[in-house]
Amino acid sequence: MTTQQRTVVANIALSLDGRVAGPGGEYDMSWIVPHAVSDGARAHMVDVTRPATTALLGRKNYQGFAGFWPAVAEDDSADPNDRAFARWLNDVEKIVFSGSLERVDWDNARLATADPATVVKQLRERPGGDIIVLASSSVIRQLLDAGEVDRLSITLCPELVGGGAHLFTDGPAGSSWSLTATSTTATGAICLLYDRIRADR
Repeated sequence: MTTQQRTVVANIALSLDGRVAGPGGEYDMSWIVPHAVSDGARAHMVDVTRPATTALLGRKNYQGFAGFWPAVAEDDSADPNDRAFARWLNDVEKIVFSGSLERVDWDNARLATADPATVVKQLRERPGGDIIVLASSSVIRQLLDAGEVDRLSITLCPELVGGGAHLFTDGPAGSSWSLTATSTTATGAICLLYDRIRADR
């Protein structure tokens, strides 16, 4: 019996000009915050992560998430969607890509021993739910270049940032995608789900 193919989801917030960070550098992301904390964006995050049993993180996001989300899971004053996401994040298998970390201490987390594309190919051979990349643009780029992303979950923020890193860069041959779901938020952000159109799957 063949194991059902796991879906690899890349989740990211983008500006209208395709940026993942502002002109101030990789931590210049204040323009995202108002859109990320809307009820619609929070609900979208819960919906897109619920089917996933493995989360992929780069070093910066791992360190940021590990320093914030575990406490939210038990915070009675936190937004219910934030608590649901935090509990999922505490429990889910987390694979961290880093060339500098020697250990990770969060429950159910481990350091990757190979590049993202190799790890995803290995994970696809194992049973499980979706495999989701949480906002780690460097990991997403590598998986896109290797053709290993099946679904794009993009929160498009109504901001022209004017500088900073783009998610999409010149690389291997292009690909086609089908819009499968949309929702809007009170701040004007649009949550988009695109599934890759593949001739071989």
